[in-house]
Amino acid sequence: MGYDTASKTDPESVVPEEFGGMWFLKEELESDHVGFSILELEPGGKGKEHDETHTDQEEIYYVVEGTAEIELTDRDETVTLAADELIRLDSEESRQIFNRGDERVKLVLVGAPL
Repeated sequence: MGYDTASKTDPESVVPEEFGGMWFLKEELESDHVGFSILELEPGGKGKEHDETHTDQEEIYYVVEGTAEIELTDRDETVTLAADELIRLDSEESRQIFNRGDERVKLVLVGAPL
């Protein structure tokens, strides 16, 4: 088949609903090389601090709704992204996503290669 479709709710969220939700859709889309996830964070929520040196993948974060803060933990720097803004991160860049605003934040996370 030349294409696959999926819905955000096809897989179970790996984040409890009270904190938002995170859905990994790579397997649902049967993607060989591109990771695709949706992350929603309630006010005060945060993602896991990590880098991708073990997968050697770069990541792109696209903010769909709200305002997200991306802490670049090794640099002691924070990048603030509003809706329709993006950031690309090298695999070795340590990062953590925060929602320090008053509204839910929704992001699309894309990573490759895997």
